[in-house]
This record gives sequence, structure tokens and C-alpha cells, in this order.
Amino acid sequence: MEGNCSCCHKTKMRSEAEYKSLIHRLNRIEGQIRGIKGMVENNAYCTDILTQVAAANAALNAFTKELLANHIKTCVAEDILAGKTETVDDLVTTLQKLMK
Repeated sequence: MEGNCSCCHKTKMRSEAEYKSLIHRLNRIEGQIRGIKGMVENNAYCTDILTQVAAANAALNAFTKELLANHIKTCVAEDILAGKTETVDDLVTTLQKLMK
């Protein structure tokens, strides 16, 4: 697998299953965001909107966990096996950004 996930100039070929799973999650998140926008446009009650925002945040977190797990299992593992230990530094930097 041509791997790499730590830089916007790199690309990664994903399996069909991984691709479909990630796109499915993103489509659901996109729908949730459109729903929240509609709630605001329709003057929905604040706590109802906040409940939907929490659900969208949980969905984004689930997407992040899945993508990060795939990254570690493929890109990071492959690079380490190939002797590219700098990938561990890239992973640490990525985790620091995620934990802000």
C-alpha cells in the first residue's frame, strides 16, 4: 500500500471496505450538520440544537477514531517495518493536534 497520511501532499490507497466505511460516516455527519442548520433556520429550541450538535460531535469523534486506527495499522506500521521511524514522530505530532 502506498501509505502515508501525515502530510497533505502524501496520498494513501484505501481498501474498498475502508473507503466505503469512511464515506458512509462522512455522509451521515454531513446530514447531521444539514439538520442542525435547518433547526437554526427554523428557530428550534436551543437545547434541541445542542443535543444534535453533541450527536454530530460524537459522530466526528467516531470517524476520527476509525481513521486514526486505520492509519496506525497501515501507514505507521508499514513505515516502521520499512525502517522509516520518523513516522512515529509524525504520529506524535498528529496526536498532539487531535488533543488540543
